[in-house]
Amino acid sequence: MTTSPAKRRRPARTTRKAKSRARATPADDRLIAVVDDDPDVCKAIALTLESVGLPTATFTDPVAFLDSFEPSRFGCIVLDVRMPRLSGLEVQQVLVSRGTQTPIVFVSGHGDIPMALSAIRAGARDFLEKPWRDQALIDAVNEAVAADAKMRAARESREALRARLEGLTVRERQIAIEVAAGRNAAEIGRRLNLSRRTVEMHRLRAMRRLGVHSSTELTRLIVEGGAAGLLE
Repeated sequence: MTTSPAKRRRPARTTRKAKSRARATPADDRLIAVVDDDPDVCKAIALTLESVGLPTATFTDPVAFLDSFEPSRFGCIVLDVRMPRLSGLEVQQVLVSRGTQTPIVFVSGHGDIPMALSAIRAGARDFLEKPWRDQALIDAVNEAVAADAKMRAARESREALRARLEGLTVRERQIAIEVAAGRNAAEIGRRLNLSRRTVEMHRLRAMRRLGVHSSTELTRLIVEGGAAGLLE
C-alpha cells in the first residue's frame, strides 16, 4: 500500500470551474482506497482525487488490499473490475461477506451491462467505464463519501440512543413506553398495579436518565428507539 502525501499533489486535468464545484474534503479525513493492478492508473486516479482535497491510499494488489482493509479508515473504495488473483467483483463479494458498508465506485475498461448490474445489485454506488471524465470520477467519489458519512452518522446516533435506553431500569423503561403510548399516570398505574405517585417517580427518573425535560421529549426518544428495534 502507498499513501500519497499531500505535499506531492499535482493538479489533475480538471478545469478551475469544475474543481470549485466538486471540492468536498471529508471532514474526518478518511481515505479513498484506489485499487487497480495498473500502477499508472492508480497514480492518475489518486492525483485527480487529491487535486480536490480527497486523500487517497493506492493498492495494486487486491489481496493485499483486503488483508489490510479497515473500514474505519476509508470513506470510499475506487475499485477496478478486472484484476489478477481477484476480480473487483470478487473483492466486493468478500467485503459484503464481512459486513463492510464502505461505498464502492467501480472503474473498468472492459465493463459490460451485466457486469455493471451485478456490481450495482451487490451495493456498488457507481460504475464508470474507461475513459471517464475526471469530473465524473470526482462526482461519483464525492457522492459515495457523502453517503458513507450519512451512514456513519446514523449508526453513531443509533448506538448513542441504544446506550441511553440501556441506562433505564426495567420499570423505568416499562413506564416510559406507557407514557409514549399516550397514557397518563392514573391509567399506567391501573395497568401495572402501581400507585400514581410511584408511576410519576419512575417517569421522572426515566426522564433524568435519558436527559430529557418533558414527556414529549421522552415520547420522541421511545418512538425512535422502537423504530430502530432497540426496545425489543
